[in-house]
Amino acid sequence: MTVDEVLAAHRAAGREFTADGVRSFVLDQGAPDAEPVVCLHGVPASSFLYRSVLPELAHRGLRGIAFDLPGLGLATRPGDFDYSWTGLGRWATAALDALGLDRVHLVVHDIGGPVGFEIAAAVPERVRSILLLNTIVAVDTFRRPWVMEPFAHRVLGPAWLTTARAPVVFRTLMRRIGFGPDVPRAAVDAYLRLLLGDDSGRAFLRIMRSFERTVEKRRRYEAVLDSGARPLGILWGSKDTALPLRTYGVQARLAARLGDIPTVPGKHFLQEDFPAEIATAVAALTSTRQSPDL
Repeated sequence: MTVDEVLAAHRAAGREFTADGVRSFVLDQGAPDAEPVVCLHGVPASSFLYRSVLPELAHRGLRGIAFDLPGLGLATRPGDFDYSWTGLGRWATAALDALGLDRVHLVVHDIGGPVGFEIAAAVPERVRSILLLNTIVAVDTFRRPWVMEPFAHRVLGPAWLTTARAPVVFRTLMRRIGFGPDVPRAAVDAYLRLLLGDDSGRAFLRIMRSFERTVEKRRRYEAVLDSGARPLGILWGSKDTALPLRTYGVQARLAARLGDIPTVPGKHFLQEDFPAEIATAVAALTSTRQSPDL
């Protein structure tokens, strides 16, 4: 398939919706009355990241849902939007309402972790479980990997994006840190198209400059994971050099008070190479009940 065909198939697999005045795009697979699992992406990604995970969730009797955060993928990119984790979390909470989702299980990845934690902190009664995938909890000590750091600088960011938008450069970077060689070239190029969108990636750069790396946010997110209010799980790509297991994985495990860290031999975007393993981990969480209210 060509990149145009990949993107056309992606559009055809989902639908548009509007939340809090921002138009976005959602993939939704599985029976409407099955337990909903909302999969949150990070950067530089979109709902496209979960296109192979959602069918696996549906196969396990769950309803898999992934939507694009504002500024990424097929979502609109308002110039006056709050692209901080606070703002994205507020919008994601509104998206649950717009999609008619009452109580959900969350799968969080990359900065989708902070976004998901914002949801759980704002409406804790609506989050039934959380699966952590290569994400950030101790945000105050987080350091962007070398390939992402330049994007956070006002002068250097646009220049680095101009370099990275060359398909051969983007493919090289994504294969080095993101996933294995089995991901087709057209799919890798689709990531780039969805990142740049209709604003040439300007909203993405604003997201990168809006990380809230504060002690207050760390405490907020640790409180979500330490509340005992819901089952928690973790699955990590052991070959991830962007968020290495030995640091960020351990931090997530300790915050969630989990005994060990199950791993797959994947890089940062383990959704590409291990969708079945992710779905299995989600299914195990959804079958866990800590109290009759969960």
